Amino acid sequence: MEKISALQAPQGILAVVHIPVVTEFDKSTLKNSFTLVLDGIQDPGNLGTIIRTADWFGFKQIICSNHTVEVYNPKTVQATMGSLARVNISYQELPEFLKDIQIPIFGAMLNGNSLYETQWGSEGLVILGNEGQGVSEEVIKLIDRPVTIPRVGMAESLNVAVSAAIFCADICRFMQK
Repeated sequence: MEKISALQAPQGILAVVHIPVVTEFDKSTLKNSFTLVLDGIQDPGNLGTIIRTADWFGFKQIICSNHTVEVYNPKTVQATMGSLARVNISYQELPEFLKDIQIPIFGAMLNGNSLYETQWGSEGLVILGNEGQGVSEEVIKLIDRPVTIPRVGMAESLNVAVSAAIFCADICRFMQK
């Protein structure tokens, strides 16, 4: 295991899996559900944690920009702790993909409406941006419902995986009302 693993202390588990090839995304799968959309996430650990969090809260799919770290990066796979097998991941050119979407497009923004006052409804896309740059300008133009996690303290920002967890938790709380 030590010879075939990139880890210093491998866990003693090996899986051989088929990596699915998605030729065309079926936008009808977006109806009546919430989907996370990741715009330029660069840290493999963040991506893996977001996938694991989405799985925890019952999100079935995540759409990544073509500028997001590769989902099969070993650090990403490890950080999912198995959730990669239960959450569908798709890579898309976001501006083109989002252009004709017929459901609400929420975006995690610093200057949006309070998360606590957001009426999520029954479906939508939730866009989270790059760790250092946020959501790209071309994608911001396509967001019709900017949402912010209100800051109470003095921290400059939140980690994107933490933000994803807060968004997922609030959407689930709203759906259970």
